[in-house]
Amino acid sequence: MNGRPFCADLSRDNDEPLAATASRIDHWFLIEYRGLWTHDALPGSGLSDQVKAHLRRQVSSVKNGRLLFIRRPDRRKRPELVVFAASSIPGEEQLTRIEVGDYEQLRGIELREGEPAGHPLFLVCTHGKHDPCCARYGRPLYEGLRDELDPEWVWQVTHVGGDRFAGNLVCLPEGLYYGRVDRETAGSVLDEHLAGSIHLDHYRGRSRYPFPVQAAERYVREQTGLTGIGDFALESMSRRDGGWEVSSDAPTGARAPHCSRSRRHRGPARAA
Repeated sequence: MNGRPFCADLSRDNDEPLAATASRIDHWFLIEYRGLWTHDALPGSGLSDQVKAHLRRQVSSVKNGRLLFIRRPDRRKRPELVVFAASSIPGEEQLTRIEVGDYEQLRGIELREGEPAGHPLFLVCTHGKHDPCCARYGRPLYEGLRDELDPEWVWQVTHVGGDRFAGNLVCLPEGLYYGRVDRETAGSVLDEHLAGSIHLDHYRGRSRYPFPVQAAERYVREQTGLTGIGDFALESMSRRDGGWEVSSDAPTGARAPHCSRSRRHRGPARAA
């Protein structure tokens, strides 16, 4: 690190807002990979060129797809490898699972045609080769969640976006992002999620929504006190006066604000 501060520490010290920072993903492809996670996980992996090409084709076959590697230390010697596929489109959420004997078998399967997993997934970014903040804050968070939940539900994952908000937690199939979660706060985030609610203090946004919609969702929830996962749904969004107008079907009839993008490339949209 050469004495440089961690970006996550700087973000916390500056009280950088978490809202409207979730990566834009509709479809998830999660491959259990037990090799070294390099900075760019798939290109730097030991998978054959044929397997890499097949995985890229699978991701490009859907809109807003993302491929990530996952792992669990307790599975290093298991004979089978697990592949999950998830859709985070509201009303169409699903999570499927496939087992293969080796990586070359991936070339012959459609990743989205697995059997229903029958449980949610909680992904913790621990991708230290991408950013050391993820290892520093992600690994303790993973250990804490593993102690709270069925081990099959909790996995380490490669870069999900927003290293400066580590520890980062993604809940699938809904695609809900939480940031600055640690072992002490993980329990309350989990309790609310499993009860069908959103923990707003750590909520970054929903991967299905672009940044302006994530900002509008946050505004509506703060103004109305609605925390149920299904309490906000996008009806429409359109450009207006250099920004965005977002309409939702929040049950109270609260109007989502006119939103414009922040000057920061990856930062949140701000409500006018």
